[in-house]
Amino acid sequence: MLDIILDSLLDTAKLIPFLLLTYMVMEYLEHRAGDATIGLVRRGGKWGPVIGAALGVVPQCGFSAAAASLYAGRVITLGTLLAIFLSTSDEMLPILISAHASPILIAQILGVKVIAAIAAGFFIDLFYRGKRQEYGHIHELCEHDHCHCEEGIVKSALLHTLQIAGFILVINFVLNLLLEQVGADILGQWIWNRPVIGQLLSGAVGLIPNCASSVAITQLYLEGAMGFGAMISGLLANTGVGLLILCRTNRHRGENLKIIGLLYGISVAGGIIAGLLPIT
Repeated sequence: MLDIILDSLLDTAKLIPFLLLTYMVMEYLEHRAGDATIGLVRRGGKWGPVIGAALGVVPQCGFSAAAASLYAGRVITLGTLLAIFLSTSDEMLPILISAHASPILIAQILGVKVIAAIAAGFFIDLFYRGKRQEYGHIHELCEHDHCHCEEGIVKSALLHTLQIAGFILVINFVLNLLLEQVGADILGQWIWNRPVIGQLLSGAVGLIPNCASSVAITQLYLEGAMGFGAMISGLLANTGVGLLILCRTNRHRGENLKIIGLLYGISVAGGIIAGLLPIT
């Protein structure tokens, strides 16, 4: 048990400098371009799914939350909202970068997510024409997220790094314990790597509106305990706190349930298709 704890602490400590550097860059970009990003999505029109998918893939505090509020005010279409939700990956990119994942692999993951988001967004807008009306004032919703957007770039990045490192430490401990007791091959074949079942389960985990879900999914993949298709399902379904804000700001509960169902169905289908790709 002592070895497991030490290994978990060491594995986590190695990631902290890279996480901190990544989050400092992200915080800087967000403070400089956050309002412009949201404004660009608002003016996207029929190209909203393309713009939303491209911008959503960049980790930004509260962007999926802001998109949920924009949709609640009928400023953006349902297709644009889902494109942003599908391309958002919360903590996936920082963890992959800090773990020194191959740039080719990162590009493949982001490419699959963006393509799925654009295709789904356009398809939904073709068959769903929601009534659009002007929304008065869009406020930043970072206070609902795990970010600390008003506390300065360095402090916000440090707090975010420590929080995510805590999640990674817990997940590393659980994974190391399972690997010790069960074995990597058996763990990977147990459920996460099973066709369809792995995608269904991972997609459900991805719907959890917390950064812990994207952390867990990414770590499971990096440890070899989850297949590529299952990982894609979970990351497509993950919206950060977007779903929470949608349920809070959009008064139509039945519509919210339909959106969650669409998001889950698209994510599972995308994961199944991704699982057929020659990517390891």
